[in-house]
Amino acid sequence: MTLQIHSRELARQLSLSRREFLRSASGLALGSALLRSAPLAFAAPPQSKRKVIVITFGGGARDQETFAPEGQENIPHLMKELIPQSSFFTQVVNRGILGHYVATASLATGAYETFNNFAAVSPESPTVFEYFRKELKRPASDAWVVAPSNGFNRIGESSNRAFGPGSGARVILPKHLLTAATSGAADYSHLLRDSYETPLYAPQLSGNTFELEQMENLLKLSVDDFKSHALTLSSADELSVYIVRRLMQQLAPSLLWVTLHDIDVAHAGAYSLYIEGIRRTDRLCHELWKLVQAEPEYAGKTTLLILPDFGRDADEDAGGNGFQHHRTGDALSRTTWLMAIGPGIREGVVFDRPLQSIDLVPTIGSMMGFTAAYSRGKPISELL
Repeated sequence: MTLQIHSRELARQLSLSRREFLRSASGLALGSALLRSAPLAFAAPPQSKRKVIVITFGGGARDQETFAPEGQENIPHLMKELIPQSSFFTQVVNRGILGHYVATASLATGAYETFNNFAAVSPESPTVFEYFRKELKRPASDAWVVAPSNGFNRIGESSNRAFGPGSGARVILPKHLLTAATSGAADYSHLLRDSYETPLYAPQLSGNTFELEQMENLLKLSVDDFKSHALTLSSADELSVYIVRRLMQQLAPSLLWVTLHDIDVAHAGAYSLYIEGIRRTDRLCHELWKLVQAEPEYAGKTTLLILPDFGRDADEDAGGNGFQHHRTGDALSRTTWLMAIGPGIREGVVFDRPLQSIDLVPTIGSMMGFTAAYSRGKPISELL
């Protein structure tokens, strides 16, 4: 009990620090003081027309490299352009397993999944994509996941018997496509590294896997053009965003989940590459929001939700490895944040109250008009 109280207090202090960092740098207001009086930027679209894009700021980044004064130079787009337009939540706690696939699966189901992070399994609880499609009777083309790691290939749908095969999201693995297109040629090696934690792990790809032929037919993207453009990119996340752009332009799905993962290079122990990953992720989040504004199918009716899967270890924690890993399970590793931006979302407001990462799915359900019956989270009232 004492340990739990200490952890909650650390999480609270971390959220208060984030608030002060943001207020001093961006002039944000405290949400509890303005919630009743702050006007909406503009009205939310009807539920039937609303689109939602989720971006996971994947890999885990600490405040000292992001929101703290010494780290804000690494997230200029979030600090100067996105956060001032958003409702920002400073205390989002992940109480589950701190592995990237299992943590992302927990985000996508609204329940803390407990499977082995490196197992080739589907989530046990229904996913947000299955709720969305079943209750709203949406076609397969309306829910998609783009994930950089082949280990995420089963995240689109669960093993829950209330839903059947093919009832969730289609999953695009750009690395898998590029490997198939190039046979793993050396020129593309910088885009094909699959895991910095377990380099020998090779997931079993099966199920509803998106293949090269479908890329040509659905995304109107030839293999040659895909290969040529990939050579101009510096990271797997840039490749993912390139695919996301084609997906939005060709199919305009209403529910789109993008997992960014470059920051996870921290496991390799190179601090400079970790910082580079943070800066690139910041830039790509901004690029995706600009794309939303530029695409007629998305402009004026899209809510963008950005949040990490979890954090990383503190330098002073003897049980961890600082920026390199996320092994301790302490408050710094578990306490993250959430940014919401779009029509109907209050702008320039920061909220300190504690949330759980599993609150994401029922919140999306309330925005789009479906229930998340198996979720253990609660809708975030400030966004509804």
